[in-house]
Amino acid sequence: MSRIGILPIDIPAGVTIEVSEDNLVTVKGPKGELQQRVDKNITVKVEENQLIVSRSTEETDHKAKHGLYRSLVNNMVTGVSVGYTIQQELVGVGYRAEVKDGNRLELSLGYSHDIYIQMPDEVKVEAKTERRQNPVITLTSIDKQLIGEVAAKIRSLRPPEPYKGKGIKFVGEQLRRKAGKTASA
Repeated sequence: MSRIGILPIDIPAGVTIEVSEDNLVTVKGPKGELQQRVDKNITVKVEENQLIVSRSTEETDHKAKHGLYRSLVNNMVTGVSVGYTIQQELVGVGYRAEVKDGNRLELSLGYSHDIYIQMPDEVKVEAKTERRQNPVITLTSIDKQLIGEVAAKIRSLRPPEPYKGKGIKFVGEQLRRKAGKTASA
């Protein structure tokens, strides 16, 4: 029995869910609209203010997909009602972040050149730099999967190193630090 798959999804006010004949789940809310195609062996039903996800058989593949599709639909419901936000911090001397042309991020990360990243239309980016503070990049979107991919791509440009902690890290993330060399006398 899938512990995650059997949990019902509460539908908040202002969110509508439609399930088509070919198992295409469409979730509409105040922030936007998302769609997800569900496996044919997984049944999605809307009952009163809850969404129930169930499977047809006890096969291993169906059990695995039961929890997966329940989580995907739950992420869609949360995204269109509340949205997702990821904040990343640039730690390092001379590291800068700037938003240009609406949705293009310009990063200066200590390389010989600046890095430009064009954001997808679904992801909104904001860069904030305060005096004597590290620059912070804020990503907001309704699609959890897409915002996670974009954040991972940005972080991969300069991952935090374990000695001084320089690099791009998530706000609130605790890094494992290593001791440096010890001088021999």
